[in-house]
Amino acid sequence: MQLGTRWTAGEQPPKAVPEALHAQIAAVENALTPDGLSAPAPRWTLTWLEGRPVAELDTGVIVTQDPSGEVVVRYDDDDEFA
Repeated sequence: MQLGTRWTAGEQPPKAVPEALHAQIAAVENALTPDGLSAPAPRWTLTWLEGRPVAELDTGVIVTQDPSGEVVVRYDDDDEFA
């Protein structure tokens, strides 16, 4: 059993986050645009799906590994199932 974890964007990812995801997580964070309203930074949630890590940012960006091990960045589009 693997437990997930949460952390704030801009912080060092916890040890539970596989090193393979770190570069893409950093790239996503570098692309974040501050809103100028002093809103808190979004938070990441790490979960595991079929043994693969899934890091999801509160904004809907998802960084995961596909079955071949390639790191994939996508946006959670709720309209996808409409």
